[in-house]
Amino acid sequence: MQWLIQYFKCLQQTQSFGRYKPKHSPGISDAPFAKWFADGQINACFNALDRHVIAGNGDRIALLFEGEPGDSRSYTYSELLAETKRAANALIGLGITATDRVAIYMPMIPETIIAILACARIGAVHSVVFGGFSADSLRTRINDAEAKLVITADGGHRKGKAHHLKEAVDQALSEDSCPSIEHVLVVKRTGTDIAWNPKDVWWHEALASASSEHTAEGFDAEHPLFILYTSGTTGKPKGILHTTGGYLTGASYTHKTVFDLKPESDVYWCTADVGWITGHSYVVYGPLANGATQVIYEGTPDSPTFERWWQIIEKYKVSIFYTAPTAIRTFMKIGREVVEGKDLSSLRILGSVGEPINPEAWEWYHEVVGGSRCEIVDTWWQTETGSIMISPIPGVNKTKPGSAQTPLPGIVIGIVDESGKSVEKNEAGYLTIDEPWPSMLRGIWGDPERFKETYWSKFPGKYFAGDGARFDEDGDIWLLGRIDDVIKVSGHRLSTAEIESALVEHRWVAEAAVVGAKDEITEQAVVAFVILRQDEIDDAPDEESIAKILRAWVSEKIGQIARPRQIMVVSELPKTRSGKIMRRLLRDVAEGRPVGDVTTLADSSVMTAINDKISSGAND
Repeated sequence: MQWLIQYFKCLQQTQSFGRYKPKHSPGISDAPFAKWFADGQINACFNALDRHVIAGNGDRIALLFEGEPGDSRSYTYSELLAETKRAANALIGLGITATDRVAIYMPMIPETIIAILACARIGAVHSVVFGGFSADSLRTRINDAEAKLVITADGGHRKGKAHHLKEAVDQALSEDSCPSIEHVLVVKRTGTDIAWNPKDVWWHEALASASSEHTAEGFDAEHPLFILYTSGTTGKPKGILHTTGGYLTGASYTHKTVFDLKPESDVYWCTADVGWITGHSYVVYGPLANGATQVIYEGTPDSPTFERWWQIIEKYKVSIFYTAPTAIRTFMKIGREVVEGKDLSSLRILGSVGEPINPEAWEWYHEVVGGSRCEIVDTWWQTETGSIMISPIPGVNKTKPGSAQTPLPGIVIGIVDESGKSVEKNEAGYLTIDEPWPSMLRGIWGDPERFKETYWSKFPGKYFAGDGARFDEDGDIWLLGRIDDVIKVSGHRLSTAEIESALVEHRWVAEAAVVGAKDEITEQAVVAFVILRQDEIDDAPDEESIAKILRAWVSEKIGQIARPRQIMVVSELPKTRSGKIMRRLLRDVAEGRPVGDVTTLADSSVMTAINDKISSGAND
């Protein structure tokens, strides 16, 4: 592990925060609560901005911003540093200090990245909440983190409309339901009329009165950097905690290595929103720590048309492009004409993230987008791992369509059976990470026991990823998807329990069961089965209308990403004699397969009735 220490020291070397002097091997023996580079100090913002300016690269473009309406802005590293210093001073002026938590609920605009870096600069812990989540979801995350400040915008542009973010923040904070919040810092993006409250402060006014001089201080390598909430099987989102030194080492190393980055010439674009871990690691920290020039885009792949992405690649001469298989499958469905006629000759590396990419999508991506010349890196990692763990390396591995292939150097991956024994080649098993790694999570915010139980208890001494996988005859890794009750929609993890909880909050619903069904575009889609309360449905419309209303209800409670593709109203759910819902059988129905073994059910006729109703659900 000495090379990891050297990499950390490279990040640290331009700072006057003291030398890293390891007293012991970096953390391997300390699972599950491993610590890395614990004797050193570092500042993530300094590494993302200051050191490039000090090195004479201040005039290099850091961000090329493309707004959905067609507006554009660019920031050099010097300009981004000056703005971030002002933002850091503005946060200090609002009473934010090291270890305070700051919730960020923003569109995909430069100010979002500046806000993140400003938090890191002063040692505040940022907690970014995806702007598509509802006010209820935002409130839950603010209260769990006990955030002191919310940074938001009046709105963002999405699919030709102003998406009202400040309004959702106001709803989340209403009736003093988030007592830890002292101020709301608001960026003016859309110019939409918004309600103004005593706690509200305009971003542009706060920064205008703030100094552009700020000296970054060093924080311990294990100082908390951010909390990012991800779905869990218990219904309550998990606050994944990452710390500074190990996380930044992993994000910057993998970004440089996996994408063969040449910062002096490449133009990089990752399409992820910063509300997800991919946006943290491969929009904010990895690219900026490596001095990259990158594109960020506010809108969706289809706004204003499906040609927008390809126009952006052509406009900025993007050379490295990192996106999700869901997007690729969407473009496949439209056809190659959406890409044809665009000059994509600048592309040299294509990346895939968020879910396994099926071989058909891989081939289309390679041929149509990459012109059959670009290497594809199919990456596997998680919110919890912080950075890419399994991926081919350009120029090193001969790629295979649909396979993530090999762990990066130093990472020890296992695939085991239920007893923890290694499986044979081409046999499916559970994916494990057999030794801690610097960028991996340090815990679940406020819940160390849940951290141990969730990740380290199934196979003692090993991190259990929750994914199925197999080794092929060459020893390459093929990911098989989630094995627990978490659904992955367009690469975003959603808890079945959280969606079920939202459904039964509606007065019509007595009971609900949610499963994931295969979807050719989003990998999985949400399918729900509900039993109605007979004492509450006198005013309910027909079942098709009920399904539509409940789908909208889930969107309001959790967010559009969790909106069920289909809701079926049933009289009973398939249960064992002990009362356990047999979701396996519901997945069979949702995916149109013959129903499996029903001998363990208390009443096997339930599945016959559900099967007969499969065509009655509401669909998009």
